[in-house]
Amino acid sequence: MRDAAVSAGLAAALLTGCGASAARVDGARDAVRVFEGALASRDYAAACELLAPETRGRLEQDEKQTCARALGSQELPVSAAIGTPEVYGRQALVRAGEETLFLSQFTGGWRVVAAGCTPQGDQPYRCLVEGG
Repeated sequence: MRDAAVSAGLAAALLTGCGASAARVDGARDAVRVFEGALASRDYAAACELLAPETRGRLEQDEKQTCARALGSQELPVSAAIGTPEVYGRQALVRAGEETLFLSQFTGGWRVVAAGCTPQGDQPYRCLVEGG
């Protein structure tokens, strides 16, 4: 099982933040749109470029293969139904269909920290892909 503390920390950060500018909300939405599009077209190398560095590193380490191969084997859900991002500080939560994605804003833009996440009631989200 992946480290649930990461998901709990991200969720806590999201719940304690404040509102965000339209530009940051749009940036988070666009990052998820591109990520979901890359997954839909099976362009896993492009999707890997949108992962946060720690998330990418953990995926490669856990699966003992390149990011593109590892991401392709995760069977992440893909959805074109991208909800309005909830952006707080440098963190964002975006729902896409039945899954939730967590993002962080880096110097180069928004990156996916965790994907394929589903809520577990009072417990932290369970994510198919997440950083350490």
